[in-house]
Amino acid sequence: MQLLLLEDVRKLGHVGDVVEVASGYARNYLLPQRLAAEPTEENMKAIEERRKVAAAERAKKLKVFTDLAEKMQDVSVTIEAAANPEGTLYGAVHERDIADALHAQGFPVRAEHVVLDAAIRTLDNRVVTLEFTDEISAEIKVWVVREGGALDDDQTGESDKTNTRADDFDQADDE
Repeated sequence: MQLLLLEDVRKLGHVGDVVEVASGYARNYLLPQRLAAEPTEENMKAIEERRKVAAAERAKKLKVFTDLAEKMQDVSVTIEAAANPEGTLYGAVHERDIADALHAQGFPVRAEHVVLDAAIRTLDNRVVTLEFTDEISAEIKVWVVREGGALDDDQTGESDKTNTRADDFDQADDE
C-alpha cells in the first residue's frame, strides 16, 4: 500500500515521501496516528510547505547530533545499582537509566537514543550504542557498579579479609 508521509517516521521516511508499506501497518498505525495519508495530488500540494520546513529542521538536527556524537567519543558513565553477592542486580539498568546518567553529565540524550538488546542485569561494563539518527551514532562505555560505590573483591584485587581473620581465629583455637 502506498502512503504519503505527513510526519517523519524513523526507518521509514520523511515528510512528503511516498512510501510502500504493509496494509496492516498503514491501517493500524500510520493512518490512526495521522502520520500518513493517501498520496493524492491534492494532499501532495498541501504538504509541500511542511516538507520544506521539515527539511530545514532535519538539517539543523543533523548538525546538532553530529557535534554531539563527536563530543561523546570517549565518554563513559557509571551507574550504581543494588546487587546480590554474585553480581546479579536486584532490578535492571534500562535505556532511561543510561540516558539520565548521561543527562547528569551534561549530554542531551533521550532514552530513545539508547540502543540495548536487553536490560543490563549484572554488574559489568558494556559498550552501548547511541543512535541519534539513522546515519549518526556513537558508542559509550557504561559501568554498572554495586550501590554505595564499594567495588567487588575481584575488581580491587584484594582477598577477602574476613575469611582470613576467621582462619586465624580457628588456628588460635587449635594451639
